[in-house]
Amino acid sequence: MNKRDKFLGLGNKITRRDFMQGVAGFSASLAVSKAFGEKKSNWLADEKDYKIYPPGLTGLRGNHAGSFEAMHSLARHGNKSWPQAKTDSYKHYDLIVVGAGISGLSAAYYFKKDRPNAEVLILDNHDDFGGHAKRNEFQVDKNSLIGYGGAQTMQEPSGYSQIVKDLLTDLGVDFDVFYGAYDQNFFKDNNLRAGIFFDEKSWGSKTLVQYDLGCFDDFIPLKKNKLSAKEAVDEMPISEPAKEQLIFLLTCKEDQIAHIPAGRKRDYLYQISYQEFLKKDLKITEDEVFSVLQDLTIDSGVGIDSVSALGALDYAGLPGWYAAGLPEAEQSEPYIHHFPDGNSTIARKLVCRLIPDLVSGNSLENLITAKLDYGLLDDPRNDVSVRLNSTVINVQNNKSAGGTVTVSYVRDNQLEKVSASKCILACNSNVIPFICPELPDKQKEALAFQVKVPILYTNVAVKNWEAWKNLGIGAMVCPGSYHIVSMLDFPVTYGNYEFSRNEREPIVIHMERFPHSYGSNLSAREQYKLGRYELLTTPFETIERNVREQLESSLSEGGFNAAKDILGITVNRWSHGYSYWYNPLFDPIYDDYNDSRYPHIIGRKKYGNITIANADSAANAMLESAIEEAYRAVSELI
Repeated sequence: MNKRDKFLGLGNKITRRDFMQGVAGFSASLAVSKAFGEKKSNWLADEKDYKIYPPGLTGLRGNHAGSFEAMHSLARHGNKSWPQAKTDSYKHYDLIVVGAGISGLSAAYYFKKDRPNAEVLILDNHDDFGGHAKRNEFQVDKNSLIGYGGAQTMQEPSGYSQIVKDLLTDLGVDFDVFYGAYDQNFFKDNNLRAGIFFDEKSWGSKTLVQYDLGCFDDFIPLKKNKLSAKEAVDEMPISEPAKEQLIFLLTCKEDQIAHIPAGRKRDYLYQISYQEFLKKDLKITEDEVFSVLQDLTIDSGVGIDSVSALGALDYAGLPGWYAAGLPEAEQSEPYIHHFPDGNSTIARKLVCRLIPDLVSGNSLENLITAKLDYGLLDDPRNDVSVRLNSTVINVQNNKSAGGTVTVSYVRDNQLEKVSASKCILACNSNVIPFICPELPDKQKEALAFQVKVPILYTNVAVKNWEAWKNLGIGAMVCPGSYHIVSMLDFPVTYGNYEFSRNEREPIVIHMERFPHSYGSNLSAREQYKLGRYELLTTPFETIERNVREQLESSLSEGGFNAAKDILGITVNRWSHGYSYWYNPLFDPIYDDYNDSRYPHIIGRKKYGNITIANADSAANAMLESAIEEAYRAVSELI
């Protein structure tokens, strides 16, 4: 180990090291994690519970080792031969759901609501349910910390359809509660503003500028900028010509595309990239300006050259709104509808509704800190089973067996089979052509179109947040760094869970990376494929080193010490992340999002007793879409 790694604390045994790629099965993963003294939550009662409580695991999570190897073997190498299970598993169910994410769990919920006595089996390739709605737990001294490892928030729930509102209401979700649970004054009371961090490797000097370029404006209620645009830009380690152009971009109030009628501006901005808008209409020429902005389109999964100008301005909040002559934006619903573990609470509640004995107490408040008994997920005494670590590799209609569906899956590297009267595929659309090859070619082509956006959500448990308080920063964008976003977790106190109120208390730092190929001239889908490859081939040690280096560099002047202050790291790797939403720079766009020509409409068609429900089916990576598609799929079957 070199001196720098030692200084950063890379040798500290806080998490397991990721040398388990290719290891199939949760039991093998546990053996490795135990050997490295993996931290466990204080909600775990004993070693037996520890083995079956995935939220308490740290290290490389999300698409973890053991969750994707069987599918890759099928999709990439055409493997169709696995050892048969030693015991006969061929049981018949009323419904089999492939995928235990929000959509799959909602589908089971709707099916059971219509048929209370139905037997339902839910299969998932991961060691935990919830899909991207993933829960991360850390134990820091006597404090249990909760973080979100994927699906983040119920965004603007007042606009949800009645279908979604009814389900959430039935689960006990009260949207109004969050106006008290989410401390909207936390950042202001602690004088925490947005920041821009320039690392030495990318920019020649290490600089933290207290300024919001717009990315956090409607996202986190940070304290407003103290610096003017000119004062902030003057502190940035960029050339004078670049400073001049960036100041112009940040301060321009005059319409630079006045020749385009007001009614056509949005259409125009929708059809060109943000980078083209800057170059063509605002005469931005300095590469350093583009370098500052290139990754700030954040979770679009592509850079400013591959996202529409309207998307960058409206969704990502990048500068240039007034320069585009757009009207004053309407005030959006506050971004506060967030459980401490994100939408994982909704997944947990759905599972508890399907399997009531999982937890004592019926309220969401109790559920926040409750320890679920994972041993009951697949208990034969229940009429609903959630079977984890089970990768479905074939789904087939049986015309000769009264219209039943046979489902084959791999568990512990052995092939098992079950059957059902109905089947819902609530897994990633792009794997469905491989597990259901009997589908029509046009439908398989449409399903394969859904190349998901790769994302990396990294949660870091630290001793305290004194450095953030000392620097006056609550969240920062980091152009050129490994993680583009670094921020304190959302300040939510819910039920028995209390968010950190004192800077001397432990907290979760949330970091985000969206790998892409800026300036590659590749389509968004091609960039997502490359990003997926990057995530799957990057070892945990590399990610940990980048985490430590970035936090040490950005926070050291506030007193942060990576070796001493970092107590746990959970990396949520989603190589298949957000559902693909159509990009006007690369895809045909139709007036109606339900136009029959769209791949997501073609791909979700019912086939025999098999139908499809997932966020991909709506081409929209949102909670409400996952629920609505589940409702549609169940309606098609019953």
